[in-house]
Amino acid sequence: MSDEPNLAVEIAGIKLKNPVLVASGPFGFGQEYASFIDLSRLGAVVVKSVTLQPYPGNPPPRIVETASGMLNAIGLQNPGVNYFLTTCLPYLQQSGVPVIVNIAGSTVEEYAVVAGRLNEAKGIVALEVNISCPNVKHGGLQFGASAVAAAEVIKAVRAATDKPVIVKLSPNVTSIVEIARAVADAGANALSMINTILGMVIDIHRRRPVLGNVTGGLSGPAIRPVAIRAVWEVYKAVRLPIIGMGGVVSAQDALAFMMAGARAVAIGTANFLNPRVTIEVLEGMAAFLQENGVKDINELVGVAHGDFKNFL
Repeated sequence: MSDEPNLAVEIAGIKLKNPVLVASGPFGFGQEYASFIDLSRLGAVVVKSVTLQPYPGNPPPRIVETASGMLNAIGLQNPGVNYFLTTCLPYLQQSGVPVIVNIAGSTVEEYAVVAGRLNEAKGIVALEVNISCPNVKHGGLQFGASAVAAAEVIKAVRAATDKPVIVKLSPNVTSIVEIARAVADAGANALSMINTILGMVIDIHRRRPVLGNVTGGLSGPAIRPVAIRAVWEVYKAVRLPIIGMGGVVSAQDALAFMMAGARAVAIGTANFLNPRVTIEVLEGMAAFLQENGVKDINELVGVAHGDFKNFL
């Protein structure tokens, strides 16, 4: 019998070999990082947002570094769902890594059509519905900031696909718990949280905003305390598995998310600084379990809540 601790987790009925995923966006469609890491070692790859039609994104500049973080205003640039299915997905299928596709749209109908197009594709284990991007004028927070609108999108996606539906939630709301409850009631199978926090940077010499879109989404270590708080609150209120994200750069960060209630973690911005960060986090988590005599990583989910009972 192996003395190796169990790292396998389950999200919405999907069995993953470990809880380390890559967050939608910075990791592209996976192939961009394949020369740095073995993709098959990851729990899953969450690809960048896919829309119905190709989308050019926002005007540059689109990225600016900040203290302990980064602001981006990419604006969901992507080649569209047809290109993804014919060109990007086949590579990921060959890699052997489970694929979660992040989908976005400017209308409820677009979300549903994209979900339907992806429904029969092999190798896609789930859809992550992006109702929380702060960098687009139509869609994004238009849906994610309203419990009613969020539920409408999820009901449409749920009707269009047999795959598990994961909803990516925004912190740019009055109550993230309210939104979480609404999408849970609408048929969501899991939650991803959090997306970026809306912010901006001013160039004092030009006396103008740095980003071409004026505002952008703040990510990186600067938002980690906000993200962990959000996971903590939603874990107590909603009986859905959570994928925690927001500033994970180390095994310690990932473990903190899991102790707050996340069943898995996704790493985004840190990939820009260290393209091997996912593997280093995974190995660090395994080492922590061994050093502390923890046989199964699932024992840590929600443990920081003390007497608050874990759910399966």
